[in-house]
Amino acid sequence: MKFMRLIILICLFTAPFLLQQDVHGSNQSLSNECKNAAGLTVPGAEMQKIACLEDLSTESLVLTGHTNPNDWAGLHAAGTSNPSGIPGIQIDGYFQDTSTTNRNNNWNHDSQFVIRFPDNWNGKLIITGAPGNRAQYANDYIISDWVLSKGYAFASTDKGNTGLQFYKDGDEPGDAIAEWHKRVRELTVAAKETAKRYYGKSPKYTYMTGISNGGYVTRYAIENSPDLFDGGIDWEGTLFSEDHNLLQYLPTALTYYPEYKLGSEEAHEKMIEAGFERGSEFLWDYHYSVYWDLTQRIYREELDPTYDGNLEAGIPFCQPGTPNCDADYNYEDRKGIVKEAIDKVALTGKIKKPMITLHGTLDTLLPIKTDSDVYTKMIWENGERNKKHRYYTIEDGTHTDSLYNQHPDKLRPILPCYRESFELMEKWVEGNEQPPVNKYVERPESSDVVNSCTIQ
Repeated sequence: MKFMRLIILICLFTAPFLLQQDVHGSNQSLSNECKNAAGLTVPGAEMQKIACLEDLSTESLVLTGHTNPNDWAGLHAAGTSNPSGIPGIQIDGYFQDTSTTNRNNNWNHDSQFVIRFPDNWNGKLIITGAPGNRAQYANDYIISDWVLSKGYAFASTDKGNTGLQFYKDGDEPGDAIAEWHKRVRELTVAAKETAKRYYGKSPKYTYMTGISNGGYVTRYAIENSPDLFDGGIDWEGTLFSEDHNLLQYLPTALTYYPEYKLGSEEAHEKMIEAGFERGSEFLWDYHYSVYWDLTQRIYREELDPTYDGNLEAGIPFCQPGTPNCDADYNYEDRKGIVKEAIDKVALTGKIKKPMITLHGTLDTLLPIKTDSDVYTKMIWENGERNKKHRYYTIEDGTHTDSLYNQHPDKLRPILPCYRESFELMEKWVEGNEQPPVNKYVERPESSDVVNSCTIQ
C-alpha cells in the first residue's frame, strides 16, 4: 500500500495524477488507493479535480503543486512546528461565478475552493474562509495542516473575490463583501454532502473558523447560519457594523501618523484616542507603509465609492487637504451614504452557537479596542455573556504572526493560542466541558512561545 502511494507521489512531480471534471468533461479512473473517490463529485461545482496524495500537509503540497505558498506567506512565525505525513485526497474546484480575480490552478475564475479528506477521518469537518483578500490556500499552513493531523476534513473558500481590486466584484456597494457569506454557505453545504458521499456518512460536527476577514465570516456564520455549524473559532475577525468599523479609525492613522513621526505629541495622543494601543508604536511605521493606507482605500471604495468621485480607490498616501484624500474621510459625515452597503454586511453580536474569539493586544491593523472588545460587548448586550461566547485576549499578539520574526522581544505568535482555543471548543461542544471564562492570556516569561500557549 505504501509502495502504491509512493508511485502516485512520484507521478505528481511530473504530471499530477488528477481526476478532473467539468460540466462537459468525463472522469478518469483512479487507482485502488483512492477507489472511494471514483465518480466523486462536489455538488454545484462547475470544475473539480481530485488528487490522491501521500501527504496533505503543506510540506508535501508545495512539492506536488497542490497549494500556493503565496496565499499563506507571512501568516506564521518562523519556527512554527507543523505535522506532516497525512495521506488522503484533495479536491480543487470552483463554483459558478462571473469574476476572474483568482488565478490559482490557471483557471482565472473566482469562487475557487479546496477540500481535503484524510484517510484517518475523525468524522468532523472544518470550514474556513481566506483572510484579507487572499485565495483558498491561505489557511493551509496555519489551519489545514494541524486540523488534518487531528483527523478533520477541511474545506476552504476564496470567498468569491480576491486581490487588491476585489471591490470591482458586484453591482452595488457592499456586494463584494456580501458575496463572502454566500460562498461560505455554498461550500459548507457542498463539503458536507461530499464528505457523506466519500466516507459514507455525514460529518458529526462542523466548525467554522478563520483569521482576520476569515474571522469576520466566522462571526457572520455563527450569527446567521446556526443550521450549518456547531461552533466557531474567531481569530481577530474584522468588525463591520453601522457604529463600528475600520473606516472610522484608519483615516485618523493616515492623518496623524506622519505628524507623530515628526515628533508631535498631540498626533501621538490622537492615535491612541483612535484605538491604537500604547506600546504598539514600534509597529506603526510598518503598518502605515503596508496596511493602513491600502486597507482604507480599498474598503472605502467597496463601501463608499462615490467619496472620491471618478477615482478608483483614491490617491495612495495623500496628505490631508488633498482633494478626495482618504486621510480626510469622515465616516460620521458619510454615514447616511454608506448605510445601505454596511447593512448588507453588518454583524449584530447575535451569535447562535458557541464561539471563541481571540485577539492580540498589539494588533495594529484591527486594534483590539475598536474590534473584538466592541464585538464582545455587542454579544453581551444580546444576553450571551458567558453562555455561548468566550473571549481570550493574547498579550503581545499582533495581526500577523510573522512580525514576531522581527520583534521576538516584543511580540508573541497567536497561532499556539488559537490551537489551544480550538481544543477548548471541541470539549465545549462535544463534551459539554465549559472553557475558561473570558481571560487575559499573559505572555510567558520562558517557554517556546512560537509553539505553546496555556489558556487554562
